[in-house]
Amino acid sequence: MDLKVKITMTDELTEEVINSSAYLDLASGEISRVEYDEDYDFDALGHPWDADDYEFTSGTLSHEGKDVEFKVDVNKTTGQRSVSANELLEIKVRAR
Repeated sequence: MDLKVKITMTDELTEEVINSSAYLDLASGEISRVEYDEDYDFDALGHPWDADDYEFTSGTLSHEGKDVEFKVDVNKTTGQRSVSANELLEIKVRAR
């Protein structure tokens, strides 16, 4: 059974919002296959969390007409994005 669902993510900077899409594994909380929107030049700008004015990353899961927002943890060293176990449980409850 595939437990990966498509999500949208938002990287918040002081004066800018960077949007992307990815897949969230509902079993592990790992986020994979991040694709930035066309208006973000990753090759020129790099990872959003490397910017001096980076604030946080959030995600949204849309399921049966409900939008569930959640916090995304970013490991700035490895670039891995994930959702904590507590946050993952909350997502599952609110998405029902």
